[in-house]
Amino acid sequence: MNEVNTLIPLAKAIAIGVGAIGPGIGIGMIGSKAMEAIGRNPEAAGKILVPMLLAAAFAEAVAIYALVIAFSIK
Repeated sequence: MNEVNTLIPLAKAIAIGVGAIGPGIGIGMIGSKAMEAIGRNPEAAGKILVPMLLAAAFAEAVAIYALVIAFSIK
């Protein structure tokens, strides 16, 4: 039982680490494409900003779910 208790922090670290890879890549791509679109058409910055922020929030929610899972590992 003691061996299992020593591996719990490692399991938590792996859960949040793997769970943050996808959202990190996703937010990077969202920001990249938004800046590219604003660079091509600066007048559309207002129309691009809100969908970009919503997409980033949804991607960040996935990372928060991974954090909740990491905290629930006992």
